[in-house]
Amino acid sequence: MTFATNEAVDFLVLGAGAAGGVVAKELAVAGFKVVVLEQGPYLRETDYSHDEIKYSFLPGLTNDPKVQPVTYRRTEAERARPVKAIEYGRQVGGGSVHFTANYWRFHESDFHELSLLGEVSGADLVDWPITYSDLEPYYTKAEYELGISGLAGANPFEAPRSKPYPLPPMPVKSSGVLFDHATRKLGLHPFPAPVAILSQPYQGRAACVNCGFCESFGCEMRAKSSALVSVIPVAEKTGNCEVRAECYVRKIETDDAGRVTGAIYFDHNRREIFQRARAIFVCANGAETPKLLLMSKSKRFPEGLANSSGLVGKYLMWDNGGEAEGLFEHPLNEYKGIQVTRLIHDYYASDPKRGFYGGGGIDARFDFYPASFAINGLPPDAPKWGSDFKKMFETYFTRTMTLLAHTTSLAQAKNSVSLDPEVKDAWGLPAVRITFDHHPDDMATMKWIMARQMEILQAAGALKTWSQSLELVDNLPSRHLMGTCRMGNDPRSSVVNAHSRTHDVPNLFLVDGSNFVTSGRQQPTATIQALAYRAADYAIGAAKRGELS
Repeated sequence: MTFATNEAVDFLVLGAGAAGGVVAKELAVAGFKVVVLEQGPYLRETDYSHDEIKYSFLPGLTNDPKVQPVTYRRTEAERARPVKAIEYGRQVGGGSVHFTANYWRFHESDFHELSLLGEVSGADLVDWPITYSDLEPYYTKAEYELGISGLAGANPFEAPRSKPYPLPPMPVKSSGVLFDHATRKLGLHPFPAPVAILSQPYQGRAACVNCGFCESFGCEMRAKSSALVSVIPVAEKTGNCEVRAECYVRKIETDDAGRVTGAIYFDHNRREIFQRARAIFVCANGAETPKLLLMSKSKRFPEGLANSSGLVGKYLMWDNGGEAEGLFEHPLNEYKGIQVTRLIHDYYASDPKRGFYGGGGIDARFDFYPASFAINGLPPDAPKWGSDFKKMFETYFTRTMTLLAHTTSLAQAKNSVSLDPEVKDAWGLPAVRITFDHHPDDMATMKWIMARQMEILQAAGALKTWSQSLELVDNLPSRHLMGTCRMGNDPRSSVVNAHSRTHDVPNLFLVDGSNFVTSGRQQPTATIQALAYRAADYAIGAAKRGELS
């Protein structure tokens, strides 16, 4: 199905990733005419390969800084310099095409930590305007429509569930077995990792074959439950949805009444086109969504679209946590299979006795392929070249496992996404400028959990352990981009309401990580997609009531 640009469709969806795919499917199934604009290409499983250089070192499936530069600074007093500080999926399906596929729900406490814990000095910790119970039906819907593998009840800290996972957990790997024994020895509670990967055939898609090329790669088997292979095909089959790839939006237009009327975009030939629409969903990610709003200035919105609060781009939250490695006596062969099969949430809750705010989860995995392990995976005292280097690589590659922590990132107004006043992209538009520095409690959390990671590796019988630096500059880019158009009831202190509808513009919705009020303990995809289902549900009702036209 194709639609004329001069005729207004019911909904224009900007971004075909985890959120945009869900929104498009829900709206199209409800009978609305939908156009989806995606800045990246429309790839199929036949387009993927196991080329580590292309996908791990080059932007095979992610934003290319040569085309869309990003600048970074720690504070507003510094001049931002070109650094790939953020990384996001840039194709139909977005980051869900190449993500690790961890699929955690937030805990109940994540939605009301201010009420539970009180204020945190130097941060703006606030409660969400919704509760876990408000989102639970949509978490469940996401798990069943997308295809999530896991074991309900295995995590003693999880929030109540209305249904079990639709698929059993993935088979445990060597790292999972070692992690399971070690954490139980320490009195902890390991459980099978919930993942957006099919452990069994599901809805016409094949199960995972454990090829090992999962994180950073597209799935040739269609076993990874990306928006590309799950909800987007359903949307297109309705005949109500057109996905236009390689369409880069530069501005959302509004009328004199302050309602959005459509979007101006560059097509794959860099021709400028205006697509009319009665309502718009922006699902471009936590960096590109605020960027587009800030570029969409007008007389009515001189500081950027939907930005009467001045908070568009503010409260950026980050991808925190650190890696610890352990060498074992016998081969683990962790390069086979998916990345993660076991994790713990024993340290998830914030405990005032620690002396700082924050917590996290720890999973067992192997984050490397041969080239990346040779460059970044060996211990700091490893030889850099020659026969000794080759011998160590040969021994360590098959006998090493990783523990990765996923920890809190506190919301601070000074951490932001803005428009760089000097650097432009290939279309002549302002580059994304990232301003970010860690809150002291976030650093304390990462250091504290790193000590727990080392304890677990030692309990697992590691012959040698080492860890990565926790310095911010050593761990760029960040991939979990949250909080830049935060949700709230008060238009003065938030950008969207509890249904992801902007306070300023009644027919404009923003749904992605930018909505987040707190970071949880990372792994935002399940919550992003639950919010997308909820927002689409609300928008369908509002449209039928005539509120959006």
